[in-house]
Amino acid sequence: MPETVGFVVVANRLPVDLVTDDDGGQHWQASPGGLVSALAPALAGQRAAWVGWPGVPDAAPEPFADDTVGEDVTLHAVPLDADEIAAHYEGAANATLWPLYHDLVVAPVYDRDRWETHRAVNRRFAEAAAEVAAPGATVWVQDYQLQLVPRMLRELRPDLCIGFFLHIPFPPVELFLQLPWRREVVEGLLGADLVGFHTPGGAANFRWLAQRLCAAEVDDAPIGLRRADGEIRLDGRTTRVGAFPISIDSAAFARRGADPATAERARALRAELGDPATVLLGVDRLDYTKGIEVRLDAYGELLDGGRLDPATTVLVQVATPSRERVDAYRRTRERVERTVGRINGDHAGIGRPAIHYVHRSLPPDELAALYLAADVALVTPLRDGMNLVAKEFVATRTDDSGDLVLSEFTGAAEELTAARLVNPHDLDGVAAAIADAVAGLGSEDSRRRVAELAAQVAEHDVARWSEAFLTALGRPPA
Repeated sequence: MPETVGFVVVANRLPVDLVTDDDGGQHWQASPGGLVSALAPALAGQRAAWVGWPGVPDAAPEPFADDTVGEDVTLHAVPLDADEIAAHYEGAANATLWPLYHDLVVAPVYDRDRWETHRAVNRRFAEAAAEVAAPGATVWVQDYQLQLVPRMLRELRPDLCIGFFLHIPFPPVELFLQLPWRREVVEGLLGADLVGFHTPGGAANFRWLAQRLCAAEVDDAPIGLRRADGEIRLDGRTTRVGAFPISIDSAAFARRGADPATAERARALRAELGDPATVLLGVDRLDYTKGIEVRLDAYGELLDGGRLDPATTVLVQVATPSRERVDAYRRTRERVERTVGRINGDHAGIGRPAIHYVHRSLPPDELAALYLAADVALVTPLRDGMNLVAKEFVATRTDDSGDLVLSEFTGAAEELTAARLVNPHDLDGVAAAIADAVAGLGSEDSRRRVAELAAQVAEHDVARWSEAFLTALGRPPA
């Protein structure tokens, strides 16, 4: 039996992945994504466990520690074979739930066999968490891949205090009702003591669904959080529901932005780009929800119409590879790269592309330098739970220069109201916002708005997010 602890994080992935070297050796490296940095403040300085998949098929290492999350956090692997990864992760999670929760940008696939595997994998995660949780422990379950875990865990261990946080948007009621297993998901989440969403709208959608699908009693009275929340009562239990907008370690980004080495690299990057007057920047996972094609098309139209000059303006688009075994992602890459080629074919000069396209992940120092080198960040998702790139950009800026074009359909838009908010489905509106941002650079209005954005991000950092959630759950962070 493994040693039990009083605080357990349950996530689809461990904070580290098992990687095979060219010579056949293996080592652990930090997992992609921002979950580790988001949970680091909650894990700091306390004995805890992290339950998750190690990132490769069939790996089943014994529990171990890794400096990624601290020496007092023990990592417990949940093994999955290749068929389970295909059905649970690539299938039910990312071909069914992901598009459904992102406004049907592509059509979800409703497959009964995949869902059966998804259910079995969720149960395996619940069993692993139950095994490492001490009596009365707090268990914090993360994200859409594990929505069935809270109820399963409650059935196994009714003594536990269980929280759940959804890191992606929760869909409108009319869309969620398409899901054949809709009641199972709602009941799964209701196994938690507290369910957190990025926005009040997501929390309200969930409360309404609980009432309609499960005949639950719903009370919209606030429970003392920063935004309006409520309680759901079902089968003698109460689940609290609230909005907890996630953020970043804003102080760390500010320190990196103020580092002279970052400033020097930013100057070098602008030189490598040809010292343009204006640098536009997009940084995204290569995902069909991120609106990369929208901003490329808008930029292309601005060049076509002479509103931006390719001799003085460049766009840098970083598109980190993502889920490349899923057909919809492969098609997205093809469309993006075709559009980049077309715009460069129409507007590039010799040695002077109109778009610099980077299809790989960048290390944090290089990304910070790009944030500092750019003038305008373009964040145009069709739908996004939060979008931390917008917050990272404004937190890294060492002065009040620059501007941010931000989709209305991100959770960040509810907080970063001083950004240039756009409807990403309105191509003319996106193009106009980009042109206005470029024209207004350095103006008093632009500096005022960027200063307001930076202040908001600095005040509402990731430590405040985890503290608010755990305090509401009944476990103030150590």
